[in-house]
Amino acid sequence: MNHDAIRALYPNVVTIDDKAGAMDKDGKPVAVNMSDVNNWVDPEAYKYKRQQEYPPMADYLDGIVKGDNTQIQKYIDDCLAVKAKYPKGDE
Repeated sequence: MNHDAIRALYPNVVTIDDKAGAMDKDGKPVAVNMSDVNNWVDPEAYKYKRQQEYPPMADYLDGIVKGDNTQIQKYIDDCLAVKAKYPKGDE
């Protein structure tokens, strides 16, 4: 079960068990449309994808310490390329 999708689509759900299902604050089952859950797209997914591909910050700091503007600009350009690859709101 996609717990993030269930919590986003059903704000009254407080507990999710993969076997028992979704429950409200009173422990009563909440009917969940699995088609909606499976089709849900995490609006924050781009953040996780970007984190995996950003260059190490040490590259930027090393450029600052050395006063190497080319290295600093490369770091910035690499970050901007990742942002372009994973824009906000895309899957």
